[in-house]
Amino acid sequence: MNSLANTTPEMLVISPENGVLLAFRRDYRLAMRSRGEIIQALVFFVIVVSLFPLAVGAESALLKRIAPGVVWVAALLSVLLTLPRIFASDYADGTLEQLAMSPYPMATIAAGKMLAHWFTTGLPLALVAPVLGVQFGLGTSELGVIVASLMLGTPVLSMIGAIGAALTLGVRGGSILMALLVLPLYIPVLIFGAGAVEASMAGIDYAANLSLLGAGLLLGALASPFAVAAAVKISLD
Repeated sequence: MNSLANTTPEMLVISPENGVLLAFRRDYRLAMRSRGEIIQALVFFVIVVSLFPLAVGAESALLKRIAPGVVWVAALLSVLLTLPRIFASDYADGTLEQLAMSPYPMATIAAGKMLAHWFTTGLPLALVAPVLGVQFGLGTSELGVIVASLMLGTPVLSMIGAIGAALTLGVRGGSILMALLVLPLYIPVLIFGAGAVEASMAGIDYAANLSLLGAGLLLGALASPFAVAAAVKISLD
């Protein structure tokens, strides 16, 4: 469906919560109908991470040292590949204009779309990461930190990416421009995410890195829906 049809009676009440839920359910269903895009990002993540042990050899110390950066860079690029699907199809067929004119605030629609994007992209990456981490000889505690850092960090990647995707709607070469916009903003997430795993491997307290990721997640959850809504209105004008 390319509209907010098939709503239940209780969801007809105009409220921010229902706007988020409607947008989430709609985008999640659309993603499930085109599972190829989800699988493509996941396969890309698996292939990139798995190629490094083959390329650098079987030296355990080296593999453990590069593991945090490899996993996080691969996750970042996998998320980047999927960003256009947040708004591109809706913009192309006019659905985005209908959503903007719906009784639900655009910020709530944006929040639901970002949540659906993370649920179908970031969450699978976080769940697969421990299996891939075994190739690098990581222990149970390091694998747990990888999952925790990805669970906190990938939603931030989706939020930042959604802003970039909304700003570049309808722009020729929008995918390249979007990457140029969001990659510098991804760097702090990459540093703190990989840093948490490195701290765990070194026996240092990694809570500070996870706390910073959590703070970024909270800030993004509060601010990004309004930023995306403003960017969508700019692109539609």
